[in-house]
Amino acid sequence: MRFLRQSMMGLFLASLTAALLLYAGHLIFGAIDAQLNAERKVPPVRERVYAVNVVTAELQTVAPELTAFGRVESRRTLELRTAAGGRIVQLSEDFEEGGAVRAGEVLVQIDPADAQAALDRAEADMMDARAEERDAGRALILVQDELQATQDQAQLRERAFQRQVDLQERGVGTAATVETAELAAVQARQTVISRRQAVSQAAARTDQAATRVARAQIALDEARRDLDDTTITAGFDGILQSVSLVQGRLVSANEKLADLVDPGLLEVAFRVSTAQYARLLDGDGRLLEAPVRVRLDAAGAGLSAEGRVSRASGAAGDGQTGRLVYASLGLAPGFKPEDFVTVHVTEPEVRAVARVPASALGVDSTVLLLDGKDRLETLPVELVRRQGEDVLIRGFGLEGREVVTGRTPLLGAGIKVRPLRQGAEAQVLPELIELTSERRARLMALVEGNSRMPTEMKAKMLQQLAEAKVPARLVSRIESRMGG
Repeated sequence: MRFLRQSMMGLFLASLTAALLLYAGHLIFGAIDAQLNAERKVPPVRERVYAVNVVTAELQTVAPELTAFGRVESRRTLELRTAAGGRIVQLSEDFEEGGAVRAGEVLVQIDPADAQAALDRAEADMMDARAEERDAGRALILVQDELQATQDQAQLRERAFQRQVDLQERGVGTAATVETAELAAVQARQTVISRRQAVSQAAARTDQAATRVARAQIALDEARRDLDDTTITAGFDGILQSVSLVQGRLVSANEKLADLVDPGLLEVAFRVSTAQYARLLDGDGRLLEAPVRVRLDAAGAGLSAEGRVSRASGAAGDGQTGRLVYASLGLAPGFKPEDFVTVHVTEPEVRAVARVPASALGVDSTVLLLDGKDRLETLPVELVRRQGEDVLIRGFGLEGREVVTGRTPLLGAGIKVRPLRQGAEAQVLPELIELTSERRARLMALVEGNSRMPTEMKAKMLQQLAEAKVPARLVSRIESRMGG
């Protein structure tokens, strides 16, 4: 009986277990069937709102500024070279690199002994030429006097001959007397011709003496110039550079000793593109005398000077593009030739343009504007100038509209945004702000869900979000970049 009772109990428990298993399977299959046949409920999609910085486009008249790089040069430079060779016997105390000299100051003296001797010989030759000239002049006067006396004698002989002819015609004279008188007249004329020849020779001697004097004067002037060339003086007030000379050194003719530059007459040469050069021309094609500001960043000491555009190079230059422009500088303390400087040229004014950050302009020459419902719309604009990190633009319907300053691939026409306006941003987003628990949790979830962020940066941002006050810039960056 005991065996039968235990067997019946075991059978009952087995039947109950099977029934429970069947019931459980039925419930599972029913739940799966209900899940498969049930209508899916899609959760509502919340529109993503991006925070953007905006500025108001105000049309104004702007004088654009052209920026280029140039080199400072001196408008008056003199190469000091030796016209004669020799030994340096004297140097000025200021003849050194960077030495300041005055106009007319003796800088270098070459040994003048040979040049002085040549000058003395030239002066002696001049004295001989002058003496010869005087002697030739006296000889010419004497010969002319002899010619005059010979001519008078010839006239007397001719009159005597005529008297003898008259006497013969009247039957008083004889033929022999006439012939003797005629022969004397002919000899007198021959003597006149000889004296004329002597006068001609004396005149030629006088001309030769004058030529000798002229040649002696040329030689004397040349000797004086050679003597003067042994002394090198400063042509104007200036500064010496590239000095390569010591006292006692032998120098050759035309050897360069130094450069003399005028530090008060400086100009800057800078190269611009052809389009930029065209903007510096007036209606007649002449170069404008545009204002120029030159800056030299010398280890933070910012030296600056002002000037005006003076001229442009006559050619573009071999292997060069654009135009080489020169600007004369006014008072420029601290500037030296060969300085590499930054040049800012003020261009003619342009009217009715808006100045906005360069990041606001898209590659398709459009900007994003806010409509009345904080949604974006595109507007085609014309790029007038680029000014550093800003651009000057104009377009129909641009005035007074709010322009998005930072374009990202997530922004486009029709996107709803939360504008962050300049001037009010400091009040809307203080440096440190307090977050509600919901906003903090949402921001932390956005950071944790970003798989592209480095682990170290993610841990740092989560630590900042866990604090009581969170940097406003961090919150704005997370919400703008991650769709908060």
